[in-house]
Amino acid sequence: MTGTDVTVLGAGLAGSEAAWQLARRGWRVALWEMRPAVMTPAHRTGRFAELVCSNSLKSEAPASAPYLLKEELRHLGSLLLRVADGCRVPAGQALAVDRQRFAESVEAAVRSEAGIAVVSAEARTLPAARPVIVATGPLTSPALAEALRGLAGAEHLFFYDAISPIVAGASVDRAVAFAASRYGKGGDDYLNCPLNRKEYQAFIEALRAADTYPRHDFEADAYFEGCLPIEEIVRRGDDTLRFGPMKPVGLVDPRTGTVPYAALQLRREDVLGDAFNLVGFQTRLRQGEQQRVFRLIPGLARAEFIRFGQIHRNTYLNAPAVLNPEQEFRDHPGVFAAGQLCGLEGYIEAVATGLMAGLQADRRLRGLPPVRFPRDTALGSLQHALGAADPRGYQPLNITFALLPPPPPELERRLHGKAARHAWRVRESLQALRDFAARDGVRPA
Repeated sequence: MTGTDVTVLGAGLAGSEAAWQLARRGWRVALWEMRPAVMTPAHRTGRFAELVCSNSLKSEAPASAPYLLKEELRHLGSLLLRVADGCRVPAGQALAVDRQRFAESVEAAVRSEAGIAVVSAEARTLPAARPVIVATGPLTSPALAEALRGLAGAEHLFFYDAISPIVAGASVDRAVAFAASRYGKGGDDYLNCPLNRKEYQAFIEALRAADTYPRHDFEADAYFEGCLPIEEIVRRGDDTLRFGPMKPVGLVDPRTGTVPYAALQLRREDVLGDAFNLVGFQTRLRQGEQQRVFRLIPGLARAEFIRFGQIHRNTYLNAPAVLNPEQEFRDHPGVFAAGQLCGLEGYIEAVATGLMAGLQADRRLRGLPPVRFPRDTALGSLQHALGAADPRGYQPLNITFALLPPPPPELERRLHGKAARHAWRVRESLQALRDFAARDGVRPA
């Protein structure tokens, strides 16, 4: 391939989606990825779209906001949603994937596009040519982060993200841990480690006393609420874990026939069940302490740790201050941000911003106005949130129904209960997206 029409920096979830969307629309794309030559503290491979935290792409329950966003992306022909659907592992009502197959499949699809030239090097500055999509993620290299800081005209914000441990499936005691999904929904897709009151109390006391990796002087208390380390959660009270990641609701221990006092869920990392993620157990405990403390949980006494939990810095832009709703820098036309860097949190949100950035760059190259999705769609609500949120103390956003307009008052009175309102919202939003896509010419690539 000779010449380049558009540059995409970063081959994570957002960058891979953006590059593929543009190539499928006929553009020549230079896709930069620094891994494996330059690694990050969280990544383990040089694969495109590597999932470094959970392997769950959130709920597939039909009346949920994550489901709505995924359905909109499927309707618009998202590559990564198609790959995810083909790499599923059992996870109840969630879309979880075999992370190795997922990354390998995304990379194969991206590299097979004749219009994409992969540049295996670190991008230390922004290219002069426009458009450019910056999708380097929360672990953007220091050199490029400095370039972005200059571009934004303001300091980056940051928070610290924590990763859950992974244990070998064969090391989990199946005489204690039982297979089940909450309320029996989705099959026996999770392993559950039940704790009685005494066991739970011993666990949280050990957790509170455990040694963590020290913070540097420059680190602030700026964790993202949706990914708090468990040692931070337990600081808020004895019951916070059992009403949070260790909630036992909907689970019945077959040994006792009752709901346990608390429970840790283990989610498959692969199709064969060779590895399991400790759901919600993000942590910054030292590795030896993780083994000591987590082995106190019934069923994990002999757990073999494949990956220890860890914490790393996540960098993102103060989107409302520096970006317009189309993810474009207000003062630098043609420079788009995508993924977690643009101030959203979550895998599906990253895919969504990658797809939208690809569409915006395509429109710019064609001399057309940008795409503004309807406010009552999930994609439109994310656009609106990026542009309308308060820049003071801004924190990354997830897709929730709170971002979408409520039903009209006269209709809301007839929709009894939250489930009915959410189901109505999903139906209306999907129809609004279909109508808009047909009317505005936003076709799947």
